[in-house]
Amino acid sequence: MMDATKRHLLQRIEADKEILIDFLRAFIRRKSPNPPGDTRDVAAFVRGFLDGHALDHRVIAPNEVMPNIVASFDAATPGRHLALNGHMDVFPVGDGSGWSVDPWGGDLIDGKIFGRGACDMKCGTTASLFTFLYLHELRQSLHGKLTLSVVSDEETFGPWGARYLVEHHPEILGDCCLNGEPSSRLTVRFGEKGPLWLRFHVRTPGAHGAYTHASASAIGITAQVIGELRRLEDIEPPRISNLSAALEQAADVLDQAYGKGASRIVQRVTVNPGLIRGGLKVNMVAADCTFEVDIRLPNGLDEVSILQEVDRIVAAHSEVSYEKILYNPPSWCPPDTEMAGYVRANAKAIAGIDPVPAISLGGTDARLWRYAEIPAIVYGPAPTGMGSTDEHVTVDDFLHVVRCHVLSAYDYMARPRQAG
Repeated sequence: MMDATKRHLLQRIEADKEILIDFLRAFIRRKSPNPPGDTRDVAAFVRGFLDGHALDHRVIAPNEVMPNIVASFDAATPGRHLALNGHMDVFPVGDGSGWSVDPWGGDLIDGKIFGRGACDMKCGTTASLFTFLYLHELRQSLHGKLTLSVVSDEETFGPWGARYLVEHHPEILGDCCLNGEPSSRLTVRFGEKGPLWLRFHVRTPGAHGAYTHASASAIGITAQVIGELRRLEDIEPPRISNLSAALEQAADVLDQAYGKGASRIVQRVTVNPGLIRGGLKVNMVAADCTFEVDIRLPNGLDEVSILQEVDRIVAAHSEVSYEKILYNPPSWCPPDTEMAGYVRANAKAIAGIDPVPAISLGGTDARLWRYAEIPAIVYGPAPTGMGSTDEHVTVDDFLHVVRCHVLSAYDYMARPRQAG
């Protein structure tokens, strides 16, 4: 049974339905591709929303073109501190080829809102903004504190967004985090795999294309090394009892939400050679090649075990060297945290859906809370077109995410701090 306040919140969201839709469409129209990562225009849009509702906030911009926005309020009585987190930078679209609509248009077609960032993650960030607004209006009847961080520099795991805030303004962390990154309404995420990005350099003397006996091809060696790196996917991660059990229970839903095979790779190492540059001309033996590989580590593995294997592979090729670009360890919190329970209960009450606890294949800023041993739960829309063409979110998904975030945040702040 929902109490009167939660029924009121649902009525408020229904009354604001067109306002919410218009806000998300306008949010998408504020271009914020990263790279290059200039989010000043979209940050002004977010600040306009907060100013328009007289919500105090501050701008923290260690990089002036990548501002972060932080807002916070104390409820009437003491309690726990809830953090809402979302980002406003999005993937780039290049020249927009492959899109059937303007990637920055925010078009509403057949119940779907299109545009870069629609699901990743301007839908979820909109949910955070309106959750903050609605609970601010109820603050006299709540307990504890609510902090909202709307950040830049997430898409490249860069240093100027949430990472900077956590390192220099840890007051944003709170006791629990709710984040609206894409998850699909079928899963609630309690952890994520860890990205390890490596850049390889291959150098050979090179030669005329007819004189293949004179020099090995840097591109040929690259192809061989990539093939050897693929064998990293055979590494078995250790079994972690309640984590492994939760993922096994979620297997069918993971495949339904993210495509067939997702349930297998969520517990496996994956190797993606995402970028290759090499050679000068077709009739020359390539003297150089550089390639970058995105390796994703499941929970239970760390970079040490992977890099030992990479070192062994590279040692067999005198022409090859490599460097680490980025590493974020895998992260997880217990799958049955209080916030996960609220999200599941509210999704079931609203839509008859019980989201299954799952691990994210991709990375999010929620990991930073987990690194600080603070539970962080991710619940957002389906990742339709995320990082690809015709990215969109259905209006039904969008409003469902807003409802679940508002009600779950309310549930968390409606309870006073527990003794002990």
